[in-house]
Amino acid sequence: MSEVRLREHGPAESVPLSAEEGRALAGLRILHSVTPDPGRAGHWLLRAGSKVGAVRAPGGTVVRIRPKTPITRLFFLLGFSLDPARAWRDSRDGTIDTGAYDDVVPALAHAVERQIERALRQGVLQGYREVEEAALVVRGRIREAEQIRRHFGRTPPVEIAYDAYTADTAENRILRAAVERLLRLPGLPGDVRRRLAHQRVRLADASPLVRGQQLPRWQPSRLNARCVPALRLAEAVLRGSSPEHRPPGAEPLTVDGFLFDMNRLFEDFVTGALREALREHGLTARLQDPHHLDTARLVRLRPDLVVRGPDGRLPVAVVDAKYKVERADGPHNADLYQALAYATVLGLREAHLVYAAGRQPERRHEVRGTAGADGRGLRLVQHSLDLTREPADLLASVRRIAARLAEGATEPRS
Repeated sequence: MSEVRLREHGPAESVPLSAEEGRALAGLRILHSVTPDPGRAGHWLLRAGSKVGAVRAPGGTVVRIRPKTPITRLFFLLGFSLDPARAWRDSRDGTIDTGAYDDVVPALAHAVERQIERALRQGVLQGYREVEEAALVVRGRIREAEQIRRHFGRTPPVEIAYDAYTADTAENRILRAAVERLLRLPGLPGDVRRRLAHQRVRLADASPLVRGQQLPRWQPSRLNARCVPALRLAEAVLRGSSPEHRPPGAEPLTVDGFLFDMNRLFEDFVTGALREALREHGLTARLQDPHHLDTARLVRLRPDLVVRGPDGRLPVAVVDAKYKVERADGPHNADLYQALAYATVLGLREAHLVYAAGRQPERRHEVRGTAGADGRGLRLVQHSLDLTREPADLLASVRRIAARLAEGATEPRS
């Protein structure tokens, strides 16, 4: 089995692949580009984009994409985005144990297994679940409609419904499914695989999930509090573990693997952390708040974060997160145009962009032709977060951005 190693947004690599493998890999749309190598027959140029992790492509080739961000910091972003309120109260809860692994898949598998081990340390969680079945004895209540429809005029069996105290709960089904998905991932270390197999045995009384169906619903409560961190992480595994594509006229092709979209992960971290920090200033925030650029409501706008006053009604600031590095030859013009559109539609004096890295923490752009009676025009503000910094430093930077947003919220609107 061949293996291809790429780096997030790194240079293209020339890899020997058959025409069928190359087309199938291109169809997965997990890479930035997959094209035949014009200079080498039987080779394809593979270039990674913002997705990191590993997948086993059709034909058996394993593609591994390493992130630019350190693994420990990547999983800090993940832990924070999964439960920002809890992580904000205690930043240690936003740190996920990845062991000594510096690759995405082994670190993820280790992290999930450790969380499940902590969740099940006091035993497998049990709870009541409604069961409907045909039985020879009456237990619980009789389902009269089903009894008449299925067995009219004869008994037994009896259609009954009752509450069973069981380990076959939504929580355990999710944990079992995550373990089974991880065991199918390529390149798991032997010790992690053995520990995951042990957890699968402990969760054997939970029903397996059918691939493609929605995850069972559960709600955090006092009874399942010990399982919540493991459940958050398990759901992330189940939502990101199976890239699929559908060639024209064919059934969808499922590929075992796990991929993080760094664009989405960074956006979730920035918006979640800012929303929690803004509460300290008495401000609320809405994620992906829908608006329209034109009066005919044909051109839709959806900023990552719209900050509103304490009543939750009046917009006072707008933020868009960009998983980009500030360019050496100047700002990203398209991003500034987008921020200008947000500020114009919302009637704000400022719009903010948060980047993953930059040469300075903050940069301002005064927009020409927008000066009001006070002589001040519309401002576009660029912020940068250094993802190589320690979690405490990252959160401090987020707090400073939140304070800057709160300061701008007190200025008069345009």
